[in-house]
Amino acid sequence: MELLTATAHFIEQQFADEGSGHDWAHIRRVWLMARRLALAAPEADREVTELGALLHDIADWKFHGGDYEAGPRAARAWLCSQHAPEPLIARVETIIREVSFKGLGVETPVSSIEAALVQDADRLDAIGAIGIARAFAYGGHKGRPLHDPAIAPVAHDSFASYQQNTAPTLNHFYEKLLHLKDRLHTDVARQVAQERHAYMEGYMARFLAEWDGVD
Repeated sequence: MELLTATAHFIEQQFADEGSGHDWAHIRRVWLMARRLALAAPEADREVTELGALLHDIADWKFHGGDYEAGPRAARAWLCSQHAPEPLIARVETIIREVSFKGLGVETPVSSIEAALVQDADRLDAIGAIGIARAFAYGGHKGRPLHDPAIAPVAHDSFASYQQNTAPTLNHFYEKLLHLKDRLHTDVARQVAQERHAYMEGYMARFLAEWDGVD
């Protein structure tokens, strides 16, 4: 419990002023959702799950030059500084490696129930009202247009292709967000996703109706 408290405080300080939608509020929601999902998975290690959730964005590849190992390294450095045992550190590193979406045509399997819980929690925060807000916050952070009907969505079939994507924000809904409800692992997450997905579909229909100002 002391390690969880220290980690939450550390991450809150690190991400308090982040403006791309990957802030402390996002991490806290993923943490709380992972904890909620764990209630229906008694076989899961709660400490590993919660640490994985708290540290899942500690050094996201999107903000570290595409370096996919930046997150596991940063998590290891923090946990080592707190004298965490090696088996726990290794399990948290694995969660961080497995959590991210890598493209519509790329499988993202998980190797543990703890990784499944964190991946589900993170994906739930990418859909619904908050997910919409985060998508446009990130698009603005990267200087991307809201929408361009001339640029078609792409079903990225490799992580490299997905990493290089610079398309307008609305394309991200077609390329990722609308597919997340079907790429969840747990029953509780799937139940939560239903309403969030429906809300997102309604928003997109309204967005497109207003796009040319003729609604």
